[in-house]
Amino acid sequence: MTNKDNNFIVRSAGFEDAEAIFELIKSYPEELIARPMSDIVENIDRFVICITDSKVVGTVSWQILPEIGAPKQPSVEIKSLAVHKDHQSSGIGKTLVNAAIDHIKTLHPAQIIALTFHPEFYTKLGFEVIPKETLIHKIYMGCKNCSKYDSPFTCPEVAVAMKIQK
Repeated sequence: MTNKDNNFIVRSAGFEDAEAIFELIKSYPEELIARPMSDIVENIDRFVICITDSKVVGTVSWQILPEIGAPKQPSVEIKSLAVHKDHQSSGIGKTLVNAAIDHIKTLHPAQIIALTFHPEFYTKLGFEVIPKETLIHKIYMGCKNCSKYDSPFTCPEVAVAMKIQK
């Protein structure tokens, strides 16, 4: 996908992009949970990147959240959304999230979720703010390893969800 107005390319990530993705995520220590290089490499098929001037300037990924048994209400989380500080407010974040949503929709989940410090960004894309308590599976999987807050319920991130029509 190319955005000729802003002169950037959005595409699926490849192994050659792992180091740039790692560095971009690491550049937001207050907002993003760091991801080890091994995790990025193992999940490279779940990353979309934005390139301009031959440099990775944006990334987003997703994670399928676990269910016990057959999936009844499968959820997919958008995570690791990062846009280089020099390219903020250029439409890259919106383009990346929309590309992720398009891919995730092919899996037919019940909902797409995100935990974010910027809920207004997501609500402009069709997400709704929801109580964190409705995402216990996400909180267990992701928040249990967070060293920033003593409890997921004291964390200032806001939960958002987009229900997917079947």
